[in-house]
Amino acid sequence: MSVLRLKVVFFSGSARVFVALLLSVIATLAWSVTPLQLLQELNEFPHSSVVSMDEEDVLDYEIGLGAMQKISGAWQFKHSERLSGRLTSYTWQIVDGFTSLEVMAELVKRAEQLDESRLLFSCDGRACGRGVEWANRVFHQPVLYGREDLQRYRVFSIGKDQRNVLIIYASARTADRQYLHAEVFEVTP
Repeated sequence: MSVLRLKVVFFSGSARVFVALLLSVIATLAWSVTPLQLLQELNEFPHSSVVSMDEEDVLDYEIGLGAMQKISGAWQFKHSERLSGRLTSYTWQIVDGFTSLEVMAELVKRAEQLDESRLLFSCDGRACGRGVEWANRVFHQPVLYGREDLQRYRVFSIGKDQRNVLIIYASARTADRQYLHAEVFEVTP
């Protein structure tokens, strides 16, 4: 009985170990990685599939630094900042039994190791607000709509002179519908 239990524990933990090892190998190769390179490396993760990728120059782009809430009948961020610059966004579906929360946790660890990285805002679950608002109004990606208790949102400021903002959002609707969305905003002086 104990041998069988050991095999089950090893199998369920092996997926997490694989993710950790893969991302740590990438991390050792990239101490001076930019936020954009960090996201591009995630494209190489064998258990993710790119749903969408977009690059554009934007003017007065609103970055949420607070939860989504209804104010005077309209959904808005509790706090936000508007910036202009170059926006690159990716949406991945996480597959093969991995969860978006596991992959996001590793991505957050990597973001914290970037030069001049500072967490500006984070929220988990229902504290972030309604998931449908994040999916449709904020990120314009309906596939991101999922269970509100499984959503996570992080915003990092990276760099001092050439400032970048890294935004990471994880959501899950079911075990097979796990999504990770990330944006790198290169601020124009």
